[in-house]
Formats: sequence, C-alpha cells, structure tokens
Amino acid sequence: MSLTLYPAIDLKDGACVRLRRGAMDDATVYSDDPGAQAQAWQDGGCQWLHVVDLNGAFAGRSVNTAAVSAILAVARVPVQLGGGIRDMAGVERWLQAGVRRVILGSAAVKTPELVHEACRAFPGQVAVGIDARDGLVALEGWAETAAVSALDLALRFEDAGAAAVIYTDIGRDGMLAGLNLEQTFSLAARLRTPVIASGGVGSLADLQALRSESPAGIDGVIVGRALYDGRVELGAALAALTE
Repeated sequence: MSLTLYPAIDLKDGACVRLRRGAMDDATVYSDDPGAQAQAWQDGGCQWLHVVDLNGAFAGRSVNTAAVSAILAVARVPVQLGGGIRDMAGVERWLQAGVRRVILGSAAVKTPELVHEACRAFPGQVAVGIDARDGLVALEGWAETAAVSALDLALRFEDAGAAAVIYTDIGRDGMLAGLNLEQTFSLAARLRTPVIASGGVGSLADLQALRSESPAGIDGVIVGRALYDGRVELGAALAALTE
C-alpha cells in the first residue's frame, strides 16, 4: 500500500513558516516566496501540496490570499487548502480559483451543516480537518478547545461524503517527535472516510513506521518541519511511502 506525501506550506504574513504546537509566536520562517516553495516541492516529485492560511485560521476568513494565489499560479499538482474557510462563499471561491480540495476545520465544530452542504455541492473536494490536543478538538487556529473528542467529531461526518479526515496531534506538531500512530490508527479503524496523518514527523523512520504499520484507511501523511530542516530528504520520503 502506497501513501501520499503532502508537503506542508503554512502561510503566516505571506511567508512559509512552521509553528511549534500551533503557537503563532513560535514560528520559523523558511521562505518568503510561497510560489517558489510550491515549485520546489512539486519539482521534487510531490503529487499534492498541503497549504494552510494560518492568519486566516485565527481571523476566520482568508488572509494570505496573495500567497495562495502565487502557489496556484505555479501548481501542476492538486492543492488542498485550509485556514479561515468558514462559509460556502469561501468554499466556492477557492475551488473556482483552482484549489482541488478545501479543508473545513473550525466550521466542522461550529457550523457542521456547512460541511454537509459543501460535501453535497462539491463531491470529493472537501476534507474535514480535525486538530486535537489531548484527544479533544481544537479550533480557531488552535486557540480554543471544544468539549468533543476527535473520534466523536469524525463520526458525525461519516455520512457527509468527505474526501478525507486530516488528523493532527497538536502536541506533536512541529516538534519532530514522531506521529501519534496509536491515535491516528485508532481513528482510521473506526472510519470509512480516509485519514491523513499529521503532526510530528521527524525522521525517515517515522514515515517507514507509518507505512509498514498502517491499517486500511490511512491515505497519506503531512510533513513540514522535517522536510524544511533537511532531517528528511524529499526523495527518500517519497520512496519510503511507496511500494
């Protein structure tokens, strides 16, 4: 079973950054040219790009519009985008602009009917983003914690027709300490919707463990800091996830 590698392009104030545990004041800037970064990942063999508007996640609306547009202008591979998409107008706008898949995160908790409506209107083009801290869902750029577990939230959308559930362990995100395989696999085992793992990849061994141990239902993995820091070489990462 091959898994898809989704290189992360997290946008803050127009630049490509990585956060530690979702803290906006703990950001490392890796590139001030998002379009060039997108070009580099796809030239290296990536088949998808994972883009997050971090400012938008906090603001509740798209903020890094110019940076996302620069990525779309050079993208030859599909782009999935999250952060600040809170209504159907936002969903439609980005899909029309060329995004292949939008990610609804905070909206899944606060306006679940939006997820169902968007999935009906755009089959295969909507993912549910579930970010969890100690098993509970975080929202609004991870600034708030909801009184609902990641599994319970995911189960609410099993019949919505989402393309994927993107599961991020916030405590591990950007920390290079390894994926939370136990929670990710437990989630995948209960869902029919494909799961994309996220948060904590720090070495090639993490990717090898994910692929070798993955149950059915794991679609791929998002990798950020480990690629930017050179701890994981892109070609080796792609090879590790492919049969």
